[in-house]
Amino acid sequence: MTGSKVVLVTGAGGYIGSVLVPKLLNKGYKVKAVDRFFFGGEKLAPHPELEIIQEDTRHLKLNHFRNVDYVIDLVAISNDPSGEQFEEATWQINYRSRVKTAELARRAGAKRYILPSSCSIYGFQNDIVDETSPTNPLTIYAKANEKAEQDVLKLASGNYVVTVMRQATIFGYSPRMRFDLAINGMTYGAYTSKRLPLMRDGNQYRPMLHVQDATDVMCLLLQADPAKVNGEVFNIGSEQNTYQLGRLGKKIADTVGGQLGQEVAIEWYGDPDHRSYRVSFGKIEDKLGWRAQWSAEEGCREILLKLESGELQKTTETITLAWYQEMVKWHKIIKSAEMYGGILDI
Repeated sequence: MTGSKVVLVTGAGGYIGSVLVPKLLNKGYKVKAVDRFFFGGEKLAPHPELEIIQEDTRHLKLNHFRNVDYVIDLVAISNDPSGEQFEEATWQINYRSRVKTAELARRAGAKRYILPSSCSIYGFQNDIVDETSPTNPLTIYAKANEKAEQDVLKLASGNYVVTVMRQATIFGYSPRMRFDLAINGMTYGAYTSKRLPLMRDGNQYRPMLHVQDATDVMCLLLQADPAKVNGEVFNIGSEQNTYQLGRLGKKIADTVGGQLGQEVAIEWYGDPDHRSYRVSFGKIEDKLGWRAQWSAEEGCREILLKLESGELQKTTETITLAWYQEMVKWHKIIKSAEMYGGILDI
């Protein structure tokens, strides 16, 4: 039983948030969902225990955290290309605003703070890395995650449980769908064109994590023994979902082809990419007994069913950087055309 604990979730309308929030509500939590809702507020269905707070996390105040028990800080400018194009916003949101959120939550009396970070902070390394390995962030996105980790972990105390999740690359269906993630994009390409583009030479390793598994871990951490998770970093993923991209591409091609009754061809492109990283996920298995439940094939079939039913389409909104760019473009157009508080109705 949660005892109607209140969880504040930032980035609640995003790819992970729109899966996490209903899961928390189903488990009996009250949820404060904080987001700008760039991708639309309809991703979260109305619920008597859901409070929508449409706000930028850079402007959150202490009163937003009153009566909040736990915080899951999902907010982020997502992915490396977006981080490079919107560098200052990435530092402000992915680093400074998350540290500020952790500080405000502690001041307001919250008991737990969870920071979902990324395995990308390890960079590309030859050896298998664990939570004690040196980090090597190569992009603005990864560097901002690393700085946020360092600063929020300093806030951990006997009364304030702080935990960092270094997540593998996420995949799977979400109400705020993304096709700019590896497995999701492969599935869409294979389904629509019967061809799966793949960068040479396919030997590079990447760890993957289904969005349902990621959100299951967040729920687990809300209830975990503080002695096991306070001030701790956990890699979130699994050995069985760590793939060489060539083999992953073949799995997706075979899964889609089998579903459609047609052959899906892999089309190789580009110069060989030798960047690779493998991650140990033994810590969360040993400490908390957690293991991933979803495979790449299951995630692929899940998306296929949504595509075949017409429930899911690829739009600009499903490609994060393209949607950010579209919003910036239209903001400039509307701002220059607006008069007397409107466009046509003034």
